[in-house]
Formats: sequence, structure tokens, C-alpha cells
Amino acid sequence: MIRYTLQCDQGHRFDSWFPSADGFEALATAGQLDCAICGSTAISKSLMAPSVTPARNKTAQSEPPERPLSTPQNETEQALATMRRQIEKNSDYVGVNFATEARAMHSGDSPTRAIHGEAKLEEARKMLEEGIPVLPLPFLSGRKTN
Repeated sequence: MIRYTLQCDQGHRFDSWFPSADGFEALATAGQLDCAICGSTAISKSLMAPSVTPARNKTAQSEPPERPLSTPQNETEQALATMRRQIEKNSDYVGVNFATEARAMHSGDSPTRAIHGEAKLEEARKMLEEGIPVLPLPFLSGRKTN
């Protein structure tokens, strides 16, 4: 995988991942890339700095530093950040047990409450077919780190 910093003809900059340099070229040539902010399809690679990480300090703490939300760059990102904080504040994170918890609440085996977590696409489709109301979130959980 390769990450490129892209820019549209309106000057909006954003990052995107591609399977390879050829993958980017194929999508760009086919006109299948568009700006997440304005929708423009005139996309080009932008100047970007390499991602260099310093050598690890052997005496550093074993716990990773807390990763806060990045600073929103526009109104859309601000709205998404606000929505994420509200969801995380007002619901229980159930992780990969999302489908099990949602089914238990739907069947009355567990008390109804607001939850969020992770489910594979096929599992989410099955829950919708069963009449369980689920909705994908437009962000990844901040709790899942590598």
C-alpha cells in the first residue's frame, strides 16, 4: 500500500491510500478519483514529505501515547469530529461483539442501550435482513490501534 497526498483543482488537499503507484494511475486515468470536499475529479498528486520515524528509545515507556482526534481542517471534518465525540460519549463500545450485542437487544435478551462497535459487512447485511437497525459510522474506532 502507498499513501499519496492529493490535491484538486480547487486547492483542497487530502490523503488517500492505493495498492500501488499503478493503482493510483489507473484510477486517475479513469476519472474515478474525486475530492472529498468539493467533488472535483481534477485530482493530482501534491508535494509530500516522507514519513520518517525516529529510532525507538529503549528506555521509553511501554505504553503508547494517547492519540487524540486530529485537528479538523474544515466544517465537514468539524461536524464529523463532533458526531464522533457524541457517539463515544453517549454509547457503549462493544468492539467485535457488536453483532452479538445488537441481536441480544433486538430479541429482548439484553437491555436496550446505545452501542457502537465493529462488524464485517456481511454480518451487517444479515442484521439488516433480520430487521435489526444498524448504521455504519463514517470513522474508525479510536480504540483500535496497531
